[in-house]
Amino acid sequence: MDYILAALVGVFVALGVYLLLSRAVIRMLIGMVVLGNGVNLLIFTAGRVTREVAPIVPEGLETPAGAFANPLPQALILTAIVIGFSMFAFLLVLAYRAYQSLDADDTDTMRLAEPENAPQPPLSY
Repeated sequence: MDYILAALVGVFVALGVYLLLSRAVIRMLIGMVVLGNGVNLLIFTAGRVTREVAPIVPEGLETPAGAFANPLPQALILTAIVIGFSMFAFLLVLAYRAYQSLDADDTDTMRLAEPENAPQPPLSY
């Protein structure tokens, strides 16, 4: 099962990088989401997928009895999902605003929207 999840992580990361390298802003956003899901799945796979019990300590004991699941990867993934969704929502609004003001979805067209005789930034400080 770990090999299947590792292959799926590779597919997600490769697809995410491919979409991030495209020129369309919406494809870049979808690439960010797919790459984030690939990283979440990587963390989940690195935490070892097991069918053990939850780490609940019974009354009277100091440690859980028997084998238990590791809660740290699950907590990290939940946090990453929330952060990833908020970042996607922000970037989606930013992309929509850029599309409204520049009337373009292509990054090359957005670059051509810059003024031709704009002053150059300082080359050294």
